[in-house]
Amino acid sequence: MLDGRFRFDNFVIGAANRLASSAARAVADAPGAAYNPLFIYSSSGLGKTHLLGAIGHHARQLHPGLAIEYLTLDDFVSQLHQAIATGQADGFKRRYAGVGLLLLDDVQFLTGRVETQSEVLRVFNALQGSGRQIVMTCDRPPTEISDVDERLISRLAGGLIVDVGVPDYETRVAILRSKCGDRGVRFAAGVLEELARTPATNVRELQGSLNRLVAHQSLLEVPLGVADVWHVVGALHTPAPPAPPASDEFEAFLSDLATSVAESVETWRVRLGERIVLWSAEGFRTDRLSRALERHEPQDVEALEAAMAADVERLRWLESEAVRLDPRCAGLELFRDPERVADAEDFLAKTVARTDPLPGPRPGLRLNDLVRTPDNRVVIQAASAIVEAPGSRYNPLFVHGPAGAGISHLAHAVGNALRTRDGGTWCIACVDAGDYVEQLIDALQQGAIERWRARYRAADVLIVENVQALDGKERTQDEFFHLFNELQQAGRQMILTCDRPLAQLTGLQSRLRSRFEGGLVAEMGPEQADERFGRDTPVPVGDEAAAPTIDVLLDRTPTPPVGLEAVDFDALAREPHAVDSFFLDAEKVVLDWPGIDGRVVEELR
Repeated sequence: MLDGRFRFDNFVIGAANRLASSAARAVADAPGAAYNPLFIYSSSGLGKTHLLGAIGHHARQLHPGLAIEYLTLDDFVSQLHQAIATGQADGFKRRYAGVGLLLLDDVQFLTGRVETQSEVLRVFNALQGSGRQIVMTCDRPPTEISDVDERLISRLAGGLIVDVGVPDYETRVAILRSKCGDRGVRFAAGVLEELARTPATNVRELQGSLNRLVAHQSLLEVPLGVADVWHVVGALHTPAPPAPPASDEFEAFLSDLATSVAESVETWRVRLGERIVLWSAEGFRTDRLSRALERHEPQDVEALEAAMAADVERLRWLESEAVRLDPRCAGLELFRDPERVADAEDFLAKTVARTDPLPGPRPGLRLNDLVRTPDNRVVIQAASAIVEAPGSRYNPLFVHGPAGAGISHLAHAVGNALRTRDGGTWCIACVDAGDYVEQLIDALQQGAIERWRARYRAADVLIVENVQALDGKERTQDEFFHLFNELQQAGRQMILTCDRPLAQLTGLQSRLRSRFEGGLVAEMGPEQADERFGRDTPVPVGDEAAAPTIDVLLDRTPTPPVGLEAVDFDALAREPHAVDSFFLDAEKVVLDWPGIDGRVVEELR
């Protein structure tokens, strides 16, 4: 994905990068017309990636219909391996065959990758042969990339090769002024000029020095002067001067202690201030670091930096996934606040659920179609409580019983009741545990595990049937354990069904078993013959939720009748009565009733 910060209008041009900048703009103006391929090389931090991004953005503005692909070589390798592993190599080739502008960063990592070199060469030939533009960046000229196929080297060197050098003094000053203008920061006269004279080897180091100046000036709340530049830039690297001689041992101890504390406090504050300036410049909120900076006691800056960096990277990934599903998600404030990572994950989960929803409960199954029996009274009462207050009681509800006991109907009926209760806004997800296992396997094969997890994290109510399918599936149980914890902590209702008691799931992890037992475990048993009801059986008011379901009951084999040998037919026989002669008329009495074939013929007549 192209970085929105990298554009031609904020790329400062100097003698060291003028040729590269001109070539990049020419390529963006007319992709494929000239300089194909364009190969840009330089040391790290001098603007190669900035130029790649600028080419992509400028070309997109001028040619909206152009298919533009920007990625690093590592991304290319990852996509290639995933395509091969999932049997989608042809799809991978078709994807790049349709690219109009390919921007490939860090091609120095082609070294030693024979398979990748072959695929890059194939893509190169296909694109160049059809007039498509290729732009590559590297930290060295093509001829200095070791262990690369000569055919590929000749292709890389066949277009225009330009380098980006270290900026001169004037360009450094211009870069510093541009950065300050973007941030709205002002320095005293001569400060930026003095900073430009420091021995930074690339623009990234120069920007780091500027960050230190900005941090110091904001912390001290007084303008920095020219004389402060070298002190601030070298503050973290200059050894402290030796302590002055003390009159006695105790005074020396106090002096050393005071000096150490002062230096420690200053160091952590400076480092924290630099991090605040850096993350703020990239558009992220730094409230967490600002609160730490206000404290009097020294903070663990490394831990704060590591946590902040991890959250920022997570937000970037979440944003990229959300944008892939819905381009309108780009630039949302939610993805700029490291303290809202959980909210961002929930947002992505709902976006995934909206674009790729999980199956819901089967329609038409209702709680008021059920009748109550002694074998399922506890389950029905729990189901009614769940409908009234989902997630607050009986979470999870674990129902077990034999096939035909109406468990599935009950679970789906609760799901339908909850959907009606909330007006249809909740995500009511129903899945068979066997399907859950297969979906996990597919996600692992396709490298889409995060998206698969996000679908289930979006569920407001999760119904999992046939939990026995998880028995012995260690990886699936690990995934379900984390999903279970997340949903339960968020107060989401879970209903689990099984064809056997928990004790008989011998391959179930103890941590999952304990969580299932932490809710309500109830059994639904098969009802007896005298408990059978028709669909028109009146249901008492207030007892609408009852089980088992009518359709399940009607399908079951009825209890066999009492044996004929136990009936005294002689006692039941009645005395014969005289019959009116009218009924003995030959035309009105059937003396020989036809067989089944005859009856069918008579009916057809």
